[in-house]
Amino acid sequence: MKRWFAWISFLLFITLTLACGELPVGEPDPTPTIALATLPAEGEIESGDYWLTIESGGQQRAYKLHVPPQYNGAAPLPLIVNMHGYGSYAEGQEWYSQMTPKADLEGFIVVYPQAAGDPAEWNLKAENNPDLDFMRAIIAELQAKLKIDPKRIFATGISNGGGMANRMGCSMADVIAAIAPVSGGYWNWETCQPTRPLPVVSFHGDADGIVPFEGFDAGGENLPEIEVWAQTWAERNGCENTPQQVYNFGAVTGEAWGNCAADATVTLYVIADEGHTWPGSVNGTPDIDATDVILTFFEQHPMP
Repeated sequence: MKRWFAWISFLLFITLTLACGELPVGEPDPTPTIALATLPAEGEIESGDYWLTIESGGQQRAYKLHVPPQYNGAAPLPLIVNMHGYGSYAEGQEWYSQMTPKADLEGFIVVYPQAAGDPAEWNLKAENNPDLDFMRAIIAELQAKLKIDPKRIFATGISNGGGMANRMGCSMADVIAAIAPVSGGYWNWETCQPTRPLPVVSFHGDADGIVPFEGFDAGGENLPEIEVWAQTWAERNGCENTPQQVYNFGAVTGEAWGNCAADATVTLYVIADEGHTWPGSVNGTPDIDATDVILTFFEQHPMP
């Protein structure tokens, strides 16, 4: 009985911690700027913000789209899919990552999908995955209505959203050029089989109490140590076995596995004594800005 109670208590703890702490206090209300059922016709889209719905898997799903001022309907621009964490929402992730103003400087289109459910959660485990279908539907719709560079479509996200970015890298390498998960939990990591070498940049605090850096048992399924997860990506990509230090400032150390097939570099930034955060955010370390690093990494790693 005591063992049963301890197990239930552990599962409850994991559930509660995953539900809490995705965003610090002060995030905005999820109020869309422009609410539309579908995107305007090709050629009628201007720079700005749109809150949109799309049918996927027999459901109406939602996402927020930001089109930067550089968009003119002629020259194709890169696209970033940026996903919120468990129990959070699209505009909260936009605010937390501060990707919209920085994407404006670099000329990226950014889409912030909304997970289904209450609390909202990305499905990381299913083989025939409705959320992967949702991502493909969003990308296909945007490609039909906007000028998007097909070789520069990327995925990022935090926590459960970081896990979803990883899942997209494993299952959508035909579409996604590179991924950048932050503080992610990586289910199905051992069965990940991308169709080509895929560049990866990631961030994780070594004191993360929600997705522990040293890995953990999630209901009978072992989530990997973060360094083991990164090393496994490096092995898939045909990189050198030993990473080289590429960053060392304050609490942050970065190491990269180089000489990879198709230049599919794998880089991991570890933040000492850091919890479950987006580095450079309102409650993250000031020693590195994850959004700046991600945008630079994406610029350097288009699809071959």
